[in-house]
Amino acid sequence: MTNDIQLDGTEISVIKALGIGGSEIDGLTLRERCSELENAELVDTVKGLIMQGYVDADNDSFYDADSMDKLHFRVNSGYAKDLKEALDPRPQPKKSKRVRRE
Repeated sequence: MTNDIQLDGTEISVIKALGIGGSEIDGLTLRERCSELENAELVDTVKGLIMQGYVDADNDSFYDADSMDKLHFRVNSGYAKDLKEALDPRPQPKKSKRVRRE
């Protein structure tokens, strides 16, 4: 099965900041780890990842960085393996051109 997850640069930054190990971090720590992102861009990216199901949160109704600080986030364990592969894609082994003839 091929990996169909396509992440952009900000999504990759947020997933790496959250960590794929399954532990929760609070929104303030997430903001500190993603300090290169603007607050509005971080909020939009996290909301997008929640809508796609890749990230879980205590409450998905937050609208700014201040309300995001109070929440806890983690990577959805169901997507952890696929996200790990999307972050570090490994080349697929080449298929053999040999054909079995009968």
